[in-house]
Amino acid sequence: MQAKQITERKALFALAIPMILSNITVPLLGLVDTGVVGHLPESYFLGATAVGSMIITFISWFCGFLRMSTSGLSAQAYGSGDTQQGILVLSRGIIVALIIGAIAIAIQVPYIKGALWLSGGSEQVQFYARQYSEIRVWGLPAALANLVILGWLLGMHKAKYAMWLLIITNLVNLVLDLLFVLVFDWQIVGVASATLIAEYSGFIIGSLFIFKTLGLTTNSVIDTLLQIKQKVFEKTAFVPYLKLNRDIVIRTLCLEICFVFITFMGARMGDTVVAANAILLNFLLLISFGLDGIAYGAEARVGRAKGANDNKAMQLAVSTALKYNLLFAVLYSLFFLLLGNAIIHLLSDIESVNNYALQFLPWIVALPVLSCWCYLFDGIYIGLTKADVMRNSMIVSTFFVFFPAWFLFQSFGNHGLWAAFCLFMISRGVTLALHYYKNANNLHSDVVDQ
Repeated sequence: MQAKQITERKALFALAIPMILSNITVPLLGLVDTGVVGHLPESYFLGATAVGSMIITFISWFCGFLRMSTSGLSAQAYGSGDTQQGILVLSRGIIVALIIGAIAIAIQVPYIKGALWLSGGSEQVQFYARQYSEIRVWGLPAALANLVILGWLLGMHKAKYAMWLLIITNLVNLVLDLLFVLVFDWQIVGVASATLIAEYSGFIIGSLFIFKTLGLTTNSVIDTLLQIKQKVFEKTAFVPYLKLNRDIVIRTLCLEICFVFITFMGARMGDTVVAANAILLNFLLLISFGLDGIAYGAEARVGRAKGANDNKAMQLAVSTALKYNLLFAVLYSLFFLLLGNAIIHLLSDIESVNNYALQFLPWIVALPVLSCWCYLFDGIYIGLTKADVMRNSMIVSTFFVFFPAWFLFQSFGNHGLWAAFCLFMISRGVTLALHYYKNANNLHSDVVDQ
């Protein structure tokens, strides 16, 4: 048993470590964005970037089902040794991603107008948030397709390819960010343009990794697609695929509602509040993307075990991931405890924003340990392709925990928002854990039809 635990730990780390390293580049890029904009002379630039980014990332986060379902289904195909099924999962995902991206571009005018109306904020925040959103929206087809490619690479246990996809994409973004804003002085336009170019660069790089994984040339890719074109939207496979994604969409929509509520309520409290929350939310992204590294490893290992119909392997994967999940969470809490103050001052030289953000740093210090459980169990249930459980947990946590908690704590202002959010994250972890331990012996069966 000891040998199996060591083997599982090595397999988990082989997947998790590359994803932790690469995932951290995503919020680090957000921190660079925040730092670049935070050193512009007025706080409304930072607030506008936060609002504009939320308007666009609402769509990409809403479409997180593209990564999640692709990862779970491709991991199960990998576990069962079905290469053609893996290609079908990838093809379905990319086609759906491109369609959604095209629709978002087509309806951008009413969407951005309505989102800005809901967000509130000062006239300056509204103006620059619109400017940012109108550029970023054109990158959505590539951004959504990249979610599918990332999920597929993870499911196929190609964590190093997934790592380099994220690192290279974010490095392109970072370099262009600094060039466009600090050298060309394009301000908000520079930040948005850098991300737009990086998203299409990522799509090209991801496509090359797909070819390498499958050992395909351009001509053989076309031949393969022609062979499977009838199966991509075959009803017996596509209906369960849509059902799985429907549940993930509902789950993600609830999560999005909470994040949007925090951003928009901050905007209504004033430019200083929304600017400070922009810094704090970047810290939260740093936490989530870091802890998701372990979760990504767990979902690939759990999905592989389920595809092979091996319940003992699944339970070993879960127990190993739980142990190291807590370890990394504690390290994150210590990181923010020791360096949070310095990072806030590094990101902004607007004293009023810094002083306000520092009041809420204890929430960030506590969040890794409070929230690590929900990240990990999300990964477990993605690997199991049991999105209905994730959906139910998120509905309960959003509408029976987050909003009632905000109603009770709203007199505490921004502290009330963060208290409600912490309770929301705890509820997600508790509800998923209760379901898992109640049904652990049966979860390896009932694989979603692919």
